[in-house]
Amino acid sequence: MDIAGNMTERPETNNMYGDQSDEEDVKVTAQEPIKPAPLPKAKLPDLPIIEKNNWLIHMLFINKEFEKCKQVIKEQIEMTERTCEYALYVQGMIQRNEALIQESLESFQAAAMLNPNSLENLKQVGRSLYLLGRHKAALDIYAEAAKLAPQDPELLHNQGVCLVYLNDYIKAEECFKKALAVQKTEHSYSQLGKMHILRGDKEGALAFYKKAVENFPENSELLSVLGLLYLQMGDTQRAFEHLGNAMTYDPQNTKAIMGAGSIIQDHGDYDVALTKYRVAASVTPESHSLWNNIGMCFFGKKKYVAAISCLKRAHYLSPFEWRTCYNLGLAHLTMHQYASAFHFISAAINLKPKFAPLFMLLGVALTHLDDPSNAKQAYEQAISIEVDSPMTYLNYAIMLFNNGEKSHAAAQYAKFEMYHQKKALNDPDVNALVAKLGPILHMGS
Repeated sequence: MDIAGNMTERPETNNMYGDQSDEEDVKVTAQEPIKPAPLPKAKLPDLPIIEKNNWLIHMLFINKEFEKCKQVIKEQIEMTERTCEYALYVQGMIQRNEALIQESLESFQAAAMLNPNSLENLKQVGRSLYLLGRHKAALDIYAEAAKLAPQDPELLHNQGVCLVYLNDYIKAEECFKKALAVQKTEHSYSQLGKMHILRGDKEGALAFYKKAVENFPENSELLSVLGLLYLQMGDTQRAFEHLGNAMTYDPQNTKAIMGAGSIIQDHGDYDVALTKYRVAASVTPESHSLWNNIGMCFFGKKKYVAAISCLKRAHYLSPFEWRTCYNLGLAHLTMHQYASAFHFISAAINLKPKFAPLFMLLGVALTHLDDPSNAKQAYEQAISIEVDSPMTYLNYAIMLFNNGEKSHAAAQYAKFEMYHQKKALNDPDVNALVAKLGPILHMGS
């Protein structure tokens, strides 16, 4: 209490270290953190000179900058004296891409010598040998590679392909089945189907392609081949169904377009067929089958000049296709150009000597060229090849009647009637002709 009677309080401080006077200043300093000693900078390991530019070669190759890549590879090979395996491998891939198959083989062989236990090197050596047509040598390489990876599906498939070319179908089938057991691929299924087609076993091929389509239902190539097999076996409904599915997944699949177009064409809807063929022509303009079918569409529409023009283009693209020669002969006969018809029909006979309708057309052409004796021989040859062809007997009968051999003509006409009734043909043009000629020929007998 002071003199005035007022009470004043003095602040007290508690100090855990004991009492200190007011005059003492308490100084607290923060301790600085301890800095770790700097680590010595690690020196990056130097890559061996052999592998130094592999990353650059890889980048250029996957970016398809082949010219720059070849320059880097050349420098790398010269620098390493042909001991850089990766540079040789990529060089072989580029050479194969440029169709330098022999050079690619040498590059892959050099890579395989540097690393004989590399499966990829051996695969590429075998592939180059296969592309060179050296199937036995390729098979030996694949067998050597199979020791490193006996269950590799690619190796098993490639062995099967080589065996097919060597006509060893039994072992080839075993290889393809082993490959499918390891991994189901459309290529192995397709090769199995092709192998059965080569052996003439269409039923077996059909079974394999059906399995392939079950496993790969969106593969347009498998669907188109299956559709064409059904078409060859006469099942046009299933054929059209599978060909339509193939075009759904790949609208520019020429096999499917050609197959579907031919079915539509057979049903007489030529405009729709031509629409289909127009799509195929933009993809494969040099297809002789395409121009042959286009020509026959115009023939069906009675546009004979356009038909002959298209058929001649098909003949130019494939001069040894007998069907095109046959169609050209038929078109020229329709245009009353009998000498041209004789030329193309004779060419077709040389290519397909066991096809009876060709000799029948030859007989028609020779008849109009005033050569009845050779026309008779042509008709007789047609009959010897196909006894039950009614059109041959009808044309033969007309030729004999016009040449005054009425009794012989009547005999041939009788055979025509017999086979015509058996086959139950219903062609309006033929029926109209029979209605006119029947009574005359019967009177001649």
